Amino acid sequence: MRRIHLQKSFISNPIAFLCNLALVYLAYGICRIAYLLENWATLSEGFDTLSFGEAFKGSWMFDTSAILYTNALYAILMLLPLHLKERDAWQQVAKWIYVGVNGLCVVANLADAVYFQYTGRRTTSSVFQEFSHENNIGDVIGVEMLRHWYLVVLGVVLIVGLAALYVRPKGKFRLHLLKNMLVYYTIHLICFGLYIPITIAGMRGGATTAVRPITISNANQYVNRPAEAALILNTPFSLIRTINKNVFVDPQFFSRQELDEIYSPVYTPADSVVMKRKNVVVLIMESYGREYIGAYNERLDNGNYEGYTPFTDSLIQQSLTFDYTFANGRKSIDGMPSILSSIPRFIEPFFLTPASMNEVSGLAGELGKVGYESAFFHGAENGSMGFEAFAHATGYKAYMGRTEYNQDKRFNGDKDFDGMWAIWDEEFLQFYALKMSEMKQPFITSVFTASSHHPYIVPERYKDIYKDEPGDPNIMHKCIRYVDNALRLFFETAKQQPWYSNTIFVLTADHTNKTSRPEYQTDLGVFGVPIIIFDPSGKILPQRRHCIAQQIDIMPTILNYLGYKNSYLAFGQDLLNTPDSLTWAVNNTEGIYQYVKGDYVLQFTDDGHAKALYNYKKDWFLKQNLLGKKGEKEKQMERELKAIIQSYMERMIEDRLVVKGTEGAARAIQARLGMAESRLRKAKPKMKNEKGKVKRER
Repeated sequence: MRRIHLQKSFISNPIAFLCNLALVYLAYGICRIAYLLENWATLSEGFDTLSFGEAFKGSWMFDTSAILYTNALYAILMLLPLHLKERDAWQQVAKWIYVGVNGLCVVANLADAVYFQYTGRRTTSSVFQEFSHENNIGDVIGVEMLRHWYLVVLGVVLIVGLAALYVRPKGKFRLHLLKNMLVYYTIHLICFGLYIPITIAGMRGGATTAVRPITISNANQYVNRPAEAALILNTPFSLIRTINKNVFVDPQFFSRQELDEIYSPVYTPADSVVMKRKNVVVLIMESYGREYIGAYNERLDNGNYEGYTPFTDSLIQQSLTFDYTFANGRKSIDGMPSILSSIPRFIEPFFLTPASMNEVSGLAGELGKVGYESAFFHGAENGSMGFEAFAHATGYKAYMGRTEYNQDKRFNGDKDFDGMWAIWDEEFLQFYALKMSEMKQPFITSVFTASSHHPYIVPERYKDIYKDEPGDPNIMHKCIRYVDNALRLFFETAKQQPWYSNTIFVLTADHTNKTSRPEYQTDLGVFGVPIIIFDPSGKILPQRRHCIAQQIDIMPTILNYLGYKNSYLAFGQDLLNTPDSLTWAVNNTEGIYQYVKGDYVLQFTDDGHAKALYNYKKDWFLKQNLLGKKGEKEKQMERELKAIIQSYMERMIEDRLVVKGTEGAARAIQARLGMAESRLRKAKPKMKNEKGKVKRER
């Protein structure tokens, strides 16, 4: 009996360690269920085709990697072949490291269940940069903790459970017995030796040399839709795997010559263009998704859907709009580069990557070269979200934020602050309209609104006008109605200003927000934002074009319409001079690229493989995968998408986001040669036909 007791004491540390790791797996599983239930409307779509065996396998793999990473110190404390760890003090330290580290992982997973509603993906390490300039994060977290109190309770229960159910090693080690020491160290050396390779394999996601360390994008092999990848992943893994990650990698699909023939983001205007010196006003509306706008949703509810934006609906009737309009990202910091600099979000938000230090331009920077004044307006605290830094980097000469608003004696200063983020939209848009009248024409300005945002409140004076509707699950709707009215009042003021009739207005959203319609919860639907181009002079004809548009199209469309003469770089297309059938859109979520063109959307992994092809016009819910059934069309879409990705990656890595003189000249020559070759190809068949005719006559 004594011998058995001693042997149990020798192996009780490894056994206790394994039992405690099992508790962590259980906690992760409960957090995943909570994640699913909190986002049921989005993540449950497509469950009928999801392989639960594959989903479990993927979840186990990613949980194993995260658990082994985060518990590395605890493992050393428990398995190190050193008899000192048998002391009570050592074991107490080990226990509270275990509880503390895994408690933080529980908090991260549960908090991310809420944040997913805004991003559609697991949180990565870029979140620390994204909110590094914000002073109100404590308030935001406090509000969400009250709103999601049940997740707070669950988190407390799980953390207390980890502490209460923690298994401590049993038995006492008798140091003075030489035999005991030999047995003890032999067993613990073997356990520690086995743990090291097992841990390396678990962290990497496999034991063979062919397996590279798994990344976020690997989750897509276990699911059918990119959104479902968030359910396979866990937040600690996503955070760890993206720390100091090399975001941009050149896939080298094509040679440089091949690449330029398929796709180039360099625009070189013709020598004959004439500059129109019109003002440009870009309204970036916070979370102003297509779902809320009745004029975009004529087919919903059998044609009876009214939406929540009567003024925007009326503006659309006087504007150029498009059938299928998409954002290029899911966050505010994705929207600004896409809209103002034609730089989409691939992998991570552009200005949270090292490439943000590249030389970069945009609407303001390019128009500034031809004498335009420029200013960027955002009613939050100056410096918030890094907008001020990005505005200056892309050529805006002035920045108007909460500081400048408070200095304007025409307004009430901080009395108009919403208490959380920024000045209320109604007042700040009035400030915006009046400030533009103080600027020299022509000018380019942009405003980023804030009120249609967490914590989803409206000014006190509007609480009885814009209130939650009975039975309406979406708390965004009252905010959208308030913002729509703020837009109406802005345009009323703008019409009275001297610059109004000589201005082009572009209205879009940074991203979507809370949805209640299943049509806007699909992989494509979550990117649905308005793109509205309004010209009071009527020279841009009001119409609804049956084509695709995206945020990165705004810059080239406006510059080309104005007759801008310099070469510039934009990853989007000029909508006014691109045939409807050739328009396209691209975005990236959870390591999956989506390329929309014609009737189809191609989903493509970031390691270079097509995953799915859908006819989104007939199959909006993306149920029928047509991959391998569309032959040449499918191959052409994949070829074009690869070229866009490679061009983007190369230019990020090589710091080529602006057009230098030689590249612009080379592109102009190439364009002229291309036109000449095209004319020659058209002429050759005629020559052959003529020869054939003569021959037959003979």
